[in-house]
Amino acid sequence: MEENRDKLSEDFASFVRGFRGEEGQLTYLDQLRDLPIRGGHSLVVDFQHLVQYEGALASSLEENPRDMLKLFSESGLLMLTELDMEFARKVQRFNVRVSNYQRRASIRSLNSSYIGRMVSITGVIVRSSEVMTQLKTGAFRCTSCQTVTPADQVGSLYTTPRACPVCNRSGPGTFELEPSQSTFEDFQSISLQERPEDLPAGQMPQTLDLALTDDLVSSARPGDRVVVTGIVTVKQRAAGFGRLRSRVFELSLDTNHIAVETEEQLEMELDEESIRSFRADASQPWHYKKLISSVAPSIHGLENIKEAVLLQLAGGNPKEFKDGIKVRGDVNVLLVGDPGTAKSQLLKYIQKIAPRGLYTSGRGATAAGLTAAAIRDESGAFSLEAGALVLADKGLAAIDEFEKMREEDRVAIHEAMEQQTCSIAKGGIVATLNARTSILAAANPQFGRYDLNRNFAENVNLSPVILSRFDLYFVLRDVPEETRDALLTEHIIAQHRKIERAAEATYDTVYLKRYVAYAKTLTPRLSDESAQSISKFFLELRKAGGESSIQITPRQLESLIRESEARAKLMLRDIVMKEDVEVVIALFRSSLSQAGLDVETGKTDIDILMTGKARSSWEKHNVIVKIAEDLEKEFGSANIEEVLKRAEGKGVDRADGRRIVNDLLRNGYFYTPDDVSLKKTR
Repeated sequence: MEENRDKLSEDFASFVRGFRGEEGQLTYLDQLRDLPIRGGHSLVVDFQHLVQYEGALASSLEENPRDMLKLFSESGLLMLTELDMEFARKVQRFNVRVSNYQRRASIRSLNSSYIGRMVSITGVIVRSSEVMTQLKTGAFRCTSCQTVTPADQVGSLYTTPRACPVCNRSGPGTFELEPSQSTFEDFQSISLQERPEDLPAGQMPQTLDLALTDDLVSSARPGDRVVVTGIVTVKQRAAGFGRLRSRVFELSLDTNHIAVETEEQLEMELDEESIRSFRADASQPWHYKKLISSVAPSIHGLENIKEAVLLQLAGGNPKEFKDGIKVRGDVNVLLVGDPGTAKSQLLKYIQKIAPRGLYTSGRGATAAGLTAAAIRDESGAFSLEAGALVLADKGLAAIDEFEKMREEDRVAIHEAMEQQTCSIAKGGIVATLNARTSILAAANPQFGRYDLNRNFAENVNLSPVILSRFDLYFVLRDVPEETRDALLTEHIIAQHRKIERAAEATYDTVYLKRYVAYAKTLTPRLSDESAQSISKFFLELRKAGGESSIQITPRQLESLIRESEARAKLMLRDIVMKEDVEVVIALFRSSLSQAGLDVETGKTDIDILMTGKARSSWEKHNVIVKIAEDLEKEFGSANIEEVLKRAEGKGVDRADGRRIVNDLLRNGYFYTPDDVSLKKTR
């Protein structure tokens, strides 16, 4: 056996010294030489390289992973000593970590047959504890003869030597720990959960508690999607009081390597043939229309909305300027509509198409559930647990019943929608997690059905602060119309009878998902012509607004750029063309004409979305406030009837004036001491 160990150790050393990459470089020897410079003590070995170079080593690792990893580490430390003896003596330890391991398993599929075997598991980190220190080799001093005895620590329990080797004393109080001569290592516990897209319908997500040690500590944070490689082991459950021990064990993993998914879609591996096929399709004249009709084909109509969510799936390019300011590339879309207009069905479909989609309902969502929570673990320490928006990082979060969220919970997503982060300061934890996600929200009108006599902000029970963070807004109204109703009826009946229509040829769901995943990898830039088109449109609308209303703000200008980049991505282009800008401008006009319409003046007014009130309402509001303040200065208080009379003379209708006065009283700007006069709240 010893001869076999020596042979395997020599084979591993030969692999490290002799393996060359595609460009002919000595991959692992160079990595080993760099360790003293980087201050590291781990060598990451690609399992597939091991298979290519020395199949016997790979087979031995699969058969007996724990012993082989120990053997590899000893061999690696010996080679490190030959290269830099001083550094090797300083670190005193060496780890060989295995990546790209071929045996994959899901958290749900782990069972007793995996115990002692090495596996790779994909999941999302939902919780991580603070970094702690655990004893690895204890140096115990005898309280009687002062002899120091080393003792390796195995498992979770602290153990001392049975007896002093010199004076043979034993029992409680015999030994005390000598920290300066003991060996410690960093330790952190994490919880790994199944990815949302891998979760079977109707099932609760399963989690696996793991321990990260040494240089793996803090290598990933909550919300990160990771591939964890390790050896399956067990830990005994607590059985109550006394010395009773349970015969039930929980599966766990001795973590050897953890890799954070850095690519947009690690699971969406596309071959060259698929990419050539996508580019050939993109060159067809009706391709874009066909993409739109492929979005939720079972839902009749809604072409503008389908186009908007398609742009949302592709997204724009996130940017970071020289001064460190970051601008999001994700597009946020809000749907407001009457009951029965297929909002929820559309959200469910988009969540499945999005490479990292997550669906939740506003009725059951809390601030902590959407962003991140600080919870107390078994040891009493606080740890971070990722919420829905963090889990949907680099993906899409579909939030239904958006208006039914409590206002204090809805406030929590303001930061995620613009800065694309979730900050938490609780229980001694101050952290910022990534939430680079697009938000597709659906809300019902405040009064049951959308009222055309009210502005958009009055129909939707949402604050202006959150409304302003959406890029596109759409109103879905259920209005009887004979021709459209006949087509809708025919479409629904055909769907229920499972009749395919040749005229509605579309791409299937798998194609659309793969196509979007590839489109997201592109980073198109604005051409001079497209930049001029966006600039011209922006300046025209600003000029057209005049003093009566503000048509567009710089926030909408950034939205136009994002959506133009998304359209270029869908056409698989590296340059944003004028055609892309024109398509987006048409969609933007459609959105603004629905959500930004001032029903009183008939003009489009972005103030409805930015402040919750149209510019015409703000002007009337200011007239009432000015008259009341002037009267109060002159007479000590402002008679309400006199305020309304003077306002009428300045073009404010008496009914509107009365409504504005009631709003000012309700908001606490004025108070009434005697029900007939107003005084300003000091």
